[in-house]
Amino acid sequence: MKFIQKLILLFVVAPVGAVAADVTFVCGEKIYPVAQPVIQNGVVVIEDGKIKALGPASLVDGQSPDQVIRTSVVVPGFVDARATVGLTGQFNHDQDQDHRDASEAMQPELRAIDAYNWKERLVEWVRGFGVTTVHTGHSPGELISGQTCIVKTAGRGLKEDLVQTCWGVSATLGEGAQRSGGSPGNRSKAVAMLRQALIAAEERLIKRSENETLFRNLREEMLESIASGQRPLIVHADRAFDISAALRLQKEFGLDMVLESAAESHGMIDAIKEAGVSVFLHPTMARGSGERLNMSFTTAAKLREAGIPVAFSTGYEAYVPKVRVLVFEAAMAIPYGLSREDALAMITIEPAKILGIDDRVGTIEPGKDADLAFFDGDPFEWTTHCEGVLIDGHAFTQTPR
Repeated sequence: MKFIQKLILLFVVAPVGAVAADVTFVCGEKIYPVAQPVIQNGVVVIEDGKIKALGPASLVDGQSPDQVIRTSVVVPGFVDARATVGLTGQFNHDQDQDHRDASEAMQPELRAIDAYNWKERLVEWVRGFGVTTVHTGHSPGELISGQTCIVKTAGRGLKEDLVQTCWGVSATLGEGAQRSGGSPGNRSKAVAMLRQALIAAEERLIKRSENETLFRNLREEMLESIASGQRPLIVHADRAFDISAALRLQKEFGLDMVLESAAESHGMIDAIKEAGVSVFLHPTMARGSGERLNMSFTTAAKLREAGIPVAFSTGYEAYVPKVRVLVFEAAMAIPYGLSREDALAMITIEPAKILGIDDRVGTIEPGKDADLAFFDGDPFEWTTHCEGVLIDGHAFTQTPR
């Protein structure tokens, strides 16, 4: 409750949407910068929404900031590597579900920003558990369902929260991509359709390089960006032979690819490492059925130990409340071989690196965005509560969760 008590004045003078105070001192009994060892009784100095300095509390002796926040534990704001929040709504009704359009198997032209609702209650909900940045967009469930974007969870507006308009394109291999009575009807058809689309994209790239006039086509242009390696293809694949099919595509076309979910990746570590692809790992407590029947609680530790770039994701959840709690999923991997340090890295700096935004978020370092989360104890203990966050230096308080 110390955090809440100290912020009473803060929220009178700096409500959501207001300009951040010039200088803020965040004082924590423990500060986890991630990029360096834990700082006991430390301080983070924030100026105009950016981290200016951090160190022992004595660093700011005798100085008078505009405001002071005191809390028990300070960590970097969490980064969700892959989610659908903002496109999936809390009520699970048709009117608040914009994560997937089932009219066609391949729609890479669908922009996540055109469906993202920054006022969706679930955006505030994930922020309440320390998530300050999320890579969100169209869900798995179609061969190519659409694009993804990166946003802050401040809920200020799309322009204010947007970090990247289009990061990648979401694809699915396996049963999820198969359409009853339609195409693709099986796995080989799905892969053939992807290959044909990428071959056509390569041909357009050749024509473009020869200065041939091409008519605008949103779908083809996005496929060109995938074929050229400009845009990552995010492939949701759980079964080993679907992961293998994805890696064959990656090799054939030289794609920038990220595996999503990857339930059976624990048995394909050598192949994944050789391919040099990253993994947005499924939630640790995902339902172990269907294509995830062979998932393992030890997968996170095994991928991390193998040196494969991997980050936790909340993914797509078909049931209410539609999103999972990122820190809970990371915590659940700790009893199965993952260290606390690695668990924290996999929801902070590792997703930031994979997403290419580690110059802004993922650690507590001078020059980075002032995105911090505050806890009243160890973030990975079930009895600990998130007391609030800072996003770009703006404070968001709440009833501790």
